[in-house]
Amino acid sequence: MAKKVASLLLEINAIKIRPNAPFTWASGWKSPIYCDNRLSLSHPHARTYIKNALCAKIQEQFEDAEAIVGVATAGIPQGALIADALGLPFAYVRSKPKGHGMTNMIEGELKEGAKVVVIEDLISTGGSSLKASEALKEAGIEVLGMAAIFTYGFDLSVENFENAGIPLVTLSNYNAMLELALEKDYIKSEDIESLKSWRSAPSEWGK
Repeated sequence: MAKKVASLLLEINAIKIRPNAPFTWASGWKSPIYCDNRLSLSHPHARTYIKNALCAKIQEQFEDAEAIVGVATAGIPQGALIADALGLPFAYVRSKPKGHGMTNMIEGELKEGAKVVVIEDLISTGGSSLKASEALKEAGIEVLGMAAIFTYGFDLSVENFENAGIPLVTLSNYNAMLELALEKDYIKSEDIESLKSWRSAPSEWGK
């Protein structure tokens, strides 16, 4: 599955790999890859496969789930698709409380003690995802775990999820994507060492 999802993301250009013309993230990190899984929503074949695969993961890993919660903004459409397919309630978590009205951070109706699975499209450091999970816990919601389409697999993110005590399941990952990208000639063999070194030390890469 990891290679199948990576193949779909590369096919629709949701993953762009530019080791010699890196992107700059909001954090200031230089990156040879840019992953925009929101593009999958515009491609029915990719959207449907990802939805079904995430549903299967949730049913397998979190069978007690009573609701699905998306992380704003990219996790909202994915989460809504999954909740609809599984016949479960849906809500989402803002990055910060709404600036007017009820000043909600959590939008939707979740009963106190509800067991939920949080949906993200992409895991980098895990910071924003875990912030959303913490907001749910503070509201008395039980977070069973998180499901996402893709993870870079940074050591920092693994540590963050372990420290938070939140299980993470993903459909695909950076290592599987690199292996497939080399097989399908999206990248050259001479680029592999640099691409692997970025995943190991992203904050230092490109300096």
